[in-house]
Amino acid sequence: MTVTHDLLGIGIGPFNLGLAALADPLPDVDAIFLDQADEFRWHPGMMIEGATIQVPFLADLVTMADPTSPYSFLAFLKDQGRLYPFYIRESFFPLRAEYDAYCRWVAARLDTLRWGRRVTAVEHDGDAWVVTALTADGAEIHRARHLVLGTGTAPRLPAPLAELAAAAPDRVVHTADYLPHRAGLAASGAVTVVGSGQSAAEVYRDLLETIHEGGYRLDWVTRSPRFFPMEYTKLTLEMTSPEYTDHYHALPEELRDRLGREQRSLYKGISAELVDDIHDTLYRKSALGREVPTTLMTDVEVISGRVEGDDIVLTLRHGQTGRTAEHRTRTVVAATGYGSGIPGFLDPVRERINLDAAGRFAVTRDYTVDDSRTLHVVNGEEHTHGVTAPDLGFGAWRNATILANVTGREPYAIERSIAFQTFGLPEGSGLPAPAPAVREREVVR
Repeated sequence: MTVTHDLLGIGIGPFNLGLAALADPLPDVDAIFLDQADEFRWHPGMMIEGATIQVPFLADLVTMADPTSPYSFLAFLKDQGRLYPFYIRESFFPLRAEYDAYCRWVAARLDTLRWGRRVTAVEHDGDAWVVTALTADGAEIHRARHLVLGTGTAPRLPAPLAELAAAAPDRVVHTADYLPHRAGLAASGAVTVVGSGQSAAEVYRDLLETIHEGGYRLDWVTRSPRFFPMEYTKLTLEMTSPEYTDHYHALPEELRDRLGREQRSLYKGISAELVDDIHDTLYRKSALGREVPTTLMTDVEVISGRVEGDDIVLTLRHGQTGRTAEHRTRTVVAATGYGSGIPGFLDPVRERINLDAAGRFAVTRDYTVDDSRTLHVVNGEEHTHGVTAPDLGFGAWRNATILANVTGREPYAIERSIAFQTFGLPEGSGLPAPAPAVREREVVR
């Protein structure tokens, strides 16, 4: 007879890995997590040496829900004999490779993770979710009262670059696959980076360092009007809070979509240190009049492209002037982000899933998408919850909320209010109605 778990997670990225770590010590949660990969890997194509994550080490898998957890980043450093070096380094921001090693360290200590399981179908038998997963040995069937979708996002290419990638797959590379292609990109003789965020800046900076030794041309095209630094002031950071998430979730769908576009620089911008480092590197390499074969173009969009022999020809349009021009390169690195969707394995239960007008998950405030409140979504709710959806630092709070829903209690304290500011008008803050006008009494002298 198939065991019915309390919780089953599909996909093991940082968010579901954190959920597994927080569920592990709970006696009333029987959990299991499935992933089609053979092991944990976090953005392996962007493990550029020296790159850091953009959130402090407290934004690990568990600390913001349980500072005493044995699965914290500090516990990892202590186990590795690196706590004192990290302390002396005096930086809150771990190296990206270090964060990946930490996640793999946690994964190796959990017995609830099942690798090499590709989920092919999710059904519901009236009492529980039924998940079919394929393994090297055949199909497995799992049952669970609660399901958590943590399938993450997939690399996204805008239409002009997608067409180019189909025509020349080895010459148009998404940043997700950057490192395996780095040598080939440099050897091509001309590389153009397309994109505006941290990944674009990291790739540009990495290739810039060896531009003279490699003998290649390097250009950077972004449709953003400038190279936006990520907003990192403290009152703005309060937007990654329960209160702002409450406020954002309560807004109309059209307004949320507009705000989502406007707020991208809050978490998709470039770290200020990296912006400065790029300028310093350009200055250093151009010292004494040495030419640096590079051009940085802002407010410029790729509207089409074609392959001409060894060249890729991009048609560019400048947003302010409307002018177009052709740009020749040999290879393209697309730092064009990631997108989420509804996995095909949910097709058997689509009628149980609530969708919005755009066909996306209609995610409730407590991260569920079905009327029974047992189908949860992590990092698939940016359109409903705003900037907290992809934020590593808020992942533990969201997981604590999910575990409260699963257990019917609050195994980890859930903060409801952490910000000094309010979002919207506080209750009872309206101005009093003006007093009725009173005509001054005429004074008779």
